[in-house]
Amino acid sequence: MSRAAVHRIPPDNRDSPPSSPAPPPRRRPGPVNVLEPGHLAVCVRHSLRKLDPRELAQKPVLLVVAVGSALTTLSAVAHPSVFAWFISCWLWLTVLFANLAEAVAEGRGRAQATSLRRTRTDTVALRLEHWAYGANLRHARTEAVTPAELQPFDFVLVRAGETVPADGDVVDGAALVDESAVTGESAPVLRESGGDRSGVTGGTTLLSDAVVVRVTARPGDSFIDRMIALVEGASRQKTPNEIALNILLAALTAVFVLVVITLQPMAGYAGAAQSTTVLVALLVTLIPTTIGALLSAIGIAGMDRLVQRNVLVMSGRAVEAAGDISTLLLDKTGTITHGNREAVAFTPLPGVDHAKLADAAQLSSLADTTPEGRSVVALAARHGLVAPREDELSNPRFVEFSARTRMSGVNLTWANGAGCALRKGAAAQVAEWVRLRGGTVPPEAAQWSAAVSASGGTPLLVAAHDWDGPRALGIIHLKDVVKEGVRERFDELRRMGIRTVMITGDNPLTAKAIAREAGVDDFLAEATPEDKMALIKREQAGGKLVAMTGDGTNDAPALAQADVGVAMNTG
Repeated sequence: MSRAAVHRIPPDNRDSPPSSPAPPPRRRPGPVNVLEPGHLAVCVRHSLRKLDPRELAQKPVLLVVAVGSALTTLSAVAHPSVFAWFISCWLWLTVLFANLAEAVAEGRGRAQATSLRRTRTDTVALRLEHWAYGANLRHARTEAVTPAELQPFDFVLVRAGETVPADGDVVDGAALVDESAVTGESAPVLRESGGDRSGVTGGTTLLSDAVVVRVTARPGDSFIDRMIALVEGASRQKTPNEIALNILLAALTAVFVLVVITLQPMAGYAGAAQSTTVLVALLVTLIPTTIGALLSAIGIAGMDRLVQRNVLVMSGRAVEAAGDISTLLLDKTGTITHGNREAVAFTPLPGVDHAKLADAAQLSSLADTTPEGRSVVALAARHGLVAPREDELSNPRFVEFSARTRMSGVNLTWANGAGCALRKGAAAQVAEWVRLRGGTVPPEAAQWSAAVSASGGTPLLVAAHDWDGPRALGIIHLKDVVKEGVRERFDELRRMGIRTVMITGDNPLTAKAIAREAGVDDFLAEATPEDKMALIKREQAGGKLVAMTGDGTNDAPALAQADVGVAMNTG
């Protein structure tokens, strides 16, 4: 598009120069590493608690070793010797190490709960003091508090780039909110005061504007608190191999206990009676403790091979269980697709040159700091256009993207009085902008926008008001981009007999389109964390072993409930 004009365009009084770019959204806290020294110390304390006889009774082999350790210790006290104390120490170390390994494995759920709590405690809330509806926020007094201090009917100011500190309702303003950490849906949603789109959830992030939120949840009853309860309440299902191995170990332990008990009378009759320490040492070497040691060594070897492929295994049991997985559930955002929607195509309307549409889309997106806006600039660059600097434009007046207008753009004016206004945004809002300036929108704009929506994408309309008058230029197609090579990997899993199910917070139409493109066997749309848990439990009740992959807070309960949880970092 030419960056010159013939006549002056009346200024849009609603537009204003852009302020400094909004800070990037706060990165969601990642999973806590249970092998860090601090968390390992916690696991050591938990392993000591497992010396409770009621805990040991559930593990016959370990119970026998613990009883033997106690007997050798008493024997060493009654008849002190280096041999007796040496055997006692080794037996107690065996018991403690076995408990420690189990405590580390169990630390996964506690680490996830800690990660969720950190989301709540790291957030700073700006509570408004003596604020009333309609009051000017410029003169409002704020107090920095933690989310735990917020009570129902408190008013909180949340600005672009900040995290919503608690569940509540928007009572002033409107903004786009990134709810992917809660719902798994990559598309930002509009939240505004009044109506049925005012509810916001703690832990989500504002992408634009500023709003006042009235807190509705009591401390301990928020969405994050419910997620913590789900994570801590989730129980890991034992695999069939584990159950069979436990039965075998218990049977062999009983056999060898009888062997050692009958050995002492025969040794005494032969005049070679043995001490308690020797008998216990013999029993421990006979019972299948070596099987457990070999299984651990095999698991560690498998974990080392996975580390070479950038997979960090937190439990050897997960490696064993992964071999029997029959159902794989995959969170869409960040696992199957990239984290944000991206612009993938410019579709000019009849009579509009493709280069003019790309140029107008790029200029109208310079003030749009959302990931979608940046992707439009990137798409224009792939068409050979270089984004201009501000000093290269003629008296630009940028229009930042706003949740109220759902548009971004720029007004350009030249010394001769000529001007040009460009807008890009939601199809309905941009079409109305054209009509208010006296222009018309061709029917193809609505038809092609509907086609983009039907394909699971999001249409954006680009318009201009210059020497040719106000008019629509074309459509920008936004979509969730499926990661390269994903379809081929799903085909390979299908050949292995593993059923794949995509889980997403998107609507069924969008979910169906992404599922078809990715090549998964099935999908679950508009899924809540409770829906994911219910699906996993139904699969497990049917005798199937389930693996779950995800990267958001909303995935934490499902990751804890699944037989194998795969926490995606960067994807």
